[in-house]
Amino acid sequence: METRIGAVTVHSVEHGSGPPLVTLHGAGVDHRDVEAALEPLLQDSGLRRIHVDLPGMGRTTAEGLTGNDDVVTVLGAFLERMAGGPVLLLGHSYGGYLARGLVARRPHLVRGLALVCPAAERTGEVPDPQVVRQDDDAYDELDADQRAGFDDYFVVRTRTTARRHRDSVVPGMAVQDEVALERVLARWPVDVGTGSEVPTLLLAGRQDSVVGSADTVALLGRHPRATLAVVDGAGHALLHERPEVAGPLLADWVARAG
Repeated sequence: METRIGAVTVHSVEHGSGPPLVTLHGAGVDHRDVEAALEPLLQDSGLRRIHVDLPGMGRTTAEGLTGNDDVVTVLGAFLERMAGGPVLLLGHSYGGYLARGLVARRPHLVRGLALVCPAAERTGEVPDPQVVRQDDDAYDELDADQRAGFDDYFVVRTRTTARRHRDSVVPGMAVQDEVALERVLARWPVDVGTGSEVPTLLLAGRQDSVVGSADTVALLGRHPRATLAVVDGAGHALLHERPEVAGPLLADWVARAG
């Protein structure tokens, strides 16, 4: 679906019906990353899942945007137009940072917030890269030029996670407006406010060497209705690597947000 917000065309994909859940993916990919991870976990949730391509990525344009503050403005207008009421909002990595900005600026649009391995204005303590699992056949179905990206993202390296990388991460990496992204990301800071009173889920991977877990743990005091989980055996690709842990936590969050 294409939605025109000012000069920007926002592309999104929907599944199901019911109260809306909007997802925001990380930098350098498109909606297919979180869609592939979340749909098996949420297909019976009774939610209308709206997976958005962020500006400059996937099929969403970025005309006239000069920084992340402008991205938050576009996303706020998108939520008002598409959702028809307050939404459950889930952001992964860069999408988590934008989600915090949305809640700060348009709190009436969000009734539940999930932050999965969220980025921050400045990255704090980050562990050294560590491989949790490395199967001998993990690379069998990857092209040679796909392996480095897989290793950078996944700490659980199996044929299953390699297929997920090949089918749902790599395609989004190839569909980016690099000039627009450089312009937008160069003006990184957004006002994330002081926190939120809505039901919140904070998820971090213990072995996340991209953003770490310490910054996510530090958010607990800002969200008095938050559940926090630091998941061992998972990195930045937590939703792909530990779905058996993420699924019940997401279900609890959805129930708490009513």
